[in-house]
This record gives sequence, C-alpha cells and structure tokens, in this order.
Amino acid sequence: MAADESSHSELSNTGYEIFIGVLSVLSLVNIVLLSLLRDEDLQTVVYAIDVLLSIVFLIDFLTRLRRAPSRLDYVFRQFGWADLLASLPFPQVKILRVFRLIRVTRLLRRYGAGNIARSLIRDRAGSALLSLLFIAVLVLEFGSLTILHVEKSAPEANITTASDALWYVIVTMSTVGYGDVFPVSKAGREIGRFIIVVGVGIFGTLSGYLANLFLAPRKEPPAAAVVYADEDTRHQLQQLKELLDQQRVAVEQLERGVGGD
Repeated sequence: MAADESSHSELSNTGYEIFIGVLSVLSLVNIVLLSLLRDEDLQTVVYAIDVLLSIVFLIDFLTRLRRAPSRLDYVFRQFGWADLLASLPFPQVKILRVFRLIRVTRLLRRYGAGNIARSLIRDRAGSALLSLLFIAVLVLEFGSLTILHVEKSAPEANITTASDALWYVIVTMSTVGYGDVFPVSKAGREIGRFIIVVGVGIFGTLSGYLANLFLAPRKEPPAAAVVYADEDTRHQLQQLKELLDQQRVAVEQLERGVGGD
C-alpha cells in the first residue's frame, strides 16, 4: 500500500510521464546518431536538439525537486543526482538519462495499463498536446537532418548548413514560410510538403487547445456533495449513529422511570 501511494504521488500526470519517457528514448537514440554521423553539420543538428532536450530535463528535475516530500531522499536515494547530471548538455553524462527512463517505466508498470488508459482518456486534451509536442520535436530533428542531407549536395542549393536546415523546418512547420531558404531538389520539396502538412496539424491543434483552455466555461462542483474517504470511514460513521440512537433510547427510558416514581 505504501509503495502504491508513493507511486501515485510521484506519478503526477500519466501523459507527462510518458512524454518524458519518450524524450529520454530520443536522447539515447541521439547518442547513437552522434557516433554514426560523420558530417559535421548533421552532428550540429543533433547537438541543437539535445540542448532543447536538456532544457526540458532540467525543468523536469527542478519540478520534481520542488514537489518531493523529502528533497534529500529524492536526490540521493531516488537517483535525483542522475537526473541533474543527465540534464546537462555534456556527452559524458547523457547516458545517465537511462535512469529517468527506468523510473518512468517502473512507475507506469506499477500504475497499471488500465489506469494509464483511463488517465489518458480523462485528460485527452493534455495528452494530445504532449503527443503533438513530441511529434514537433521529431519533425524538427529528423526533418532538419533529412532536408540537409538531401539539399546539401544539390546544385544551387541554399540549405547547406545546420542553421539553414533548422531555420527552414521551423518556419515551414509554423506555416510562415519566409522564402529566404527553400529546397531546390525534388526530394527536398517532397520533404517540405510533409513538414507543411504536419505543421498545420500541430499548430491547428495547439490553437484549439489554447482556445478551449481560456474560453471553455469552468464546471462548478456540486454544492451539497458529501464525500466519504473510504468504506472504513463510512462504516465507523454508521456505528457512531447506532451508538447515538442507543444512548437516546436509554435516556428516554431513564426519564420515564424517574417520572413514574
């Protein structure tokens, strides 16, 4: 029971925990990519995404540290020190992000598949938003890698550096499209079409989420709702009522006896 309560307190939001878990997987994949890629510009794209992930992991660490019942226990016994080191954008400590993935996996396994599904359905808007954010990160990284790989060697190409590729994907996803950089190859244009379609879906859903968040009326809780903590409390309350009834009957009998005398 104590372990379950600890898991529920640590598992603040199911969708968020899954989001952090998949980001941890992505960061570990990036470690492998850096060892496989030989092009310096492609490596720079991966480094840039890793800085973004490091910021997310640092915010996650600070949030967990603030919410932890015992900060010392979190840092030293629950591998909080590994979370802190893993949030730093240094190649030597990135492998420590596996501890974050292990924690997420352990919490979700203990929480149960049924509870996870119900939690995601109950918070559909938040889960959809986090899913789209993860998709946006994937498109930003792999879209930049792909467009740079395809365009860099094309004749008269203007997407030739990591900065060009990241800028192109960002403005294309946001459907701004300044036109200062653009693909010149057929494969590059196909990649651009895909990024535009995904960007429209991401920002359209984000706009709907924000509109619902700020404009939807708040549901007022029932005024006369009585909430019982659990079955034991209800049983104790029923026993107390029966005891009070017995005492009232005993008092009435005593009063009649005194009056008869």
